[in-house]
Amino acid sequence: MLKDPRIDKYLESLPNWQKAMFECLREMIHEAEPEIVETIKRTSWPFFTLEGNVCAVLAAKDHVNVFIYDPTVSDPDHLINQGHENKTAKAIQFYQGDKVDKSAFKNLIREVAAHNRAGGWRKLQK
Repeated sequence: MLKDPRIDKYLESLPNWQKAMFECLREMIHEAEPEIVETIKRTSWPFFTLEGNVCAVLAAKDHVNVFIYDPTVSDPDHLINQGHENKTAKAIQFYQGDKVDKSAFKNLIREVAAHNRAGGWRKLQK
């Protein structure tokens, strides 16, 4: 896993629980798809890409957001808790003390990456 030092800098100002949650999510993203690349977009937002956006992980006031950039991704384990009707992305909020279903999260990341490799969800919908 190649870590982008700009994302490490982003983490410096976060509360300890958000840093820990972000690092856990970051590790799972790379375990799910080792070819995923970390980057910063929109000046300071941590993104994870593979032939297109896979997800972004952002700290909010009282939670950590994971934006999943594929509105067609399946969610049999009901991880996604925001944006079900959104036409471009869905989201998961994790709050302090939340446990992450690692298997379900990795499956979600793998599916988005597979869609990207196949040309992206927009192409697959046609």
